[in-house]
Amino acid sequence: MQTALRAFEMHFCIRYLFYLYLMYRSPFFIVLLLLMFSSCKQYTEYVKSDVTYYVDDENRPHDYLGKSDNSVFKVPIEIEILKRENKSTPLGLQVTAFGSFDVYWDGVFVGSNGKMAKSGQPEIPGTELTYYQIPEKLANKGKHIVTVIGTQSKIRDANRSIGLKLESFLRLHRAPLVVMSFMNLMAGAFLIAFIYYFFLYINSTRKEATVLLFGIICLLFFCLLIIEYVKFYIDIPYTHFYTRLQTVGLLTFVISILVPWYFMLQFSFKRKRLFLFLLIVSLLTIYLVYYGHYDYTAIYFSYAMCALSLIIAIDAAFRKIKGGLIVVIGLLASVIVNKYMFYDFGLFIAFTIIVLSMLYLHTIRAKALEEAHNASLLLSSRLQLELVKKNIQPHFLRNTLTSLIDWIEESPQQGVVFIRALADEFDIMNAIAEDTLIPIQQEIELCRKHLEVMSFRKEVCYNWEEKNIDANEEIPPAVIHTIIENGITHSFPPKQGCITFCLSFTREKQYKQYTLLTLAKNRNRKKENSNGTGFKYIKARLNESYGSNWEFDSFAIEEGWCTTIKIFDKK
Repeated sequence: MQTALRAFEMHFCIRYLFYLYLMYRSPFFIVLLLLMFSSCKQYTEYVKSDVTYYVDDENRPHDYLGKSDNSVFKVPIEIEILKRENKSTPLGLQVTAFGSFDVYWDGVFVGSNGKMAKSGQPEIPGTELTYYQIPEKLANKGKHIVTVIGTQSKIRDANRSIGLKLESFLRLHRAPLVVMSFMNLMAGAFLIAFIYYFFLYINSTRKEATVLLFGIICLLFFCLLIIEYVKFYIDIPYTHFYTRLQTVGLLTFVISILVPWYFMLQFSFKRKRLFLFLLIVSLLTIYLVYYGHYDYTAIYFSYAMCALSLIIAIDAAFRKIKGGLIVVIGLLASVIVNKYMFYDFGLFIAFTIIVLSMLYLHTIRAKALEEAHNASLLLSSRLQLELVKKNIQPHFLRNTLTSLIDWIEESPQQGVVFIRALADEFDIMNAIAEDTLIPIQQEIELCRKHLEVMSFRKEVCYNWEEKNIDANEEIPPAVIHTIIENGITHSFPPKQGCITFCLSFTREKQYKQYTLLTLAKNRNRKKENSNGTGFKYIKARLNESYGSNWEFDSFAIEEGWCTTIKIFDKK
């Protein structure tokens, strides 16, 4: 146990220092470094035993409870002090046992735990772990008899033996405090991580499952640490000793499911349902096979979790997904730690390494989101510029101004109407240039003004119709406008009558759809027109506002041309 504690201390110090170095590369880190080395050295002194002793375990009785619930047991245990290095501090005795009892050292009463059952008085349960100070005059070298007299009215089928440990009385109390100080640091870090990622999830417009899942894992890990070491904070009667272990097992069970699930989502692992089903079946099998053996259950839960997580990470590494190799290394490190360290510490350190690997994946994800955001800003700026260029390109301005001169010369009154329509179109374009989405009525007004301008320019009659338009809907700017431009360009002007543009709107359970019919005779279109500048602008705008939740189609019909924009509800 002492060797394991020393190994834990060294490993944890190194891991924590490395973490601090990564997180805080500053002169302040040097101060923390010195303090950590100082605390690590002190921790080594705290757990170092100054007493060498021997207990005759073979002759220690195990079945000592008696027949009735209120039977008083008396267990004498021989113990021998072989060496004692430091006599300046009092000697302490640690007793682990179920029941309520009094403890005697060579026949001298040294303390009690709970209150034994007596005639007419029920037992007041004691705790599973207690410490007692041995009188200095009785703590000399040689053989001694520790006698435990008590009752165990509850959990009589546990068949637990009585465990003894000699150590400096001060160190018996300090060692748990030192361990808890490190564990509290770890628990606090995961509590803060849970709070941060929980707020990040609820305040984010994109509800990513991995963010919420990581926050839940951090919360469960925090709870696991608190439940594991709560025995050092409060007195837990031996009647509830297994309640804590069952809670630890339940938390480990849930974590063992969520961690692989997180890696599956993060690495886009195939056959998620199959592997999750196999994992749950494996965990339930472990629970049934090792029922009542709480340490074995938790250990094998963690083994199953690491095995499946390792498979997922190796698959990601082979697919060359960023972060996959780092997670493989982290999981292998956690396996090594679990194998060569005492279980209570190895398990938590292994879990910590796994969670740090998950945190590393989040930094990669955050970087990718930042790059995507910057790219979207560039795209948005480019689309704004493209929108402005649509109406100020030299070809459009030259032809429009030439037509305007002709109209002013021939019919000044109509020329004024032409100028007003052109000015109104530019005003709307200027108003919507920086918007991502605009009201559909504003888009329709832009289309009307453009048709009015083009009717003067081409001296062709253009008619606008609309059906079932919902005034509360929004659409990316100049999308319908661009479709109309294509319709004007690729339609023969009629000898009589007008080219009609009919915009209709329909809403279904899972999507909404805009349909624009161009009722005219079509010109011959080249195949590459479907990927022309106009359609590229439309698709870029739709992608900017709706991601991949849209469909765009444009095709010839008997009456002319049909263009549809289908926008799906976000899942």
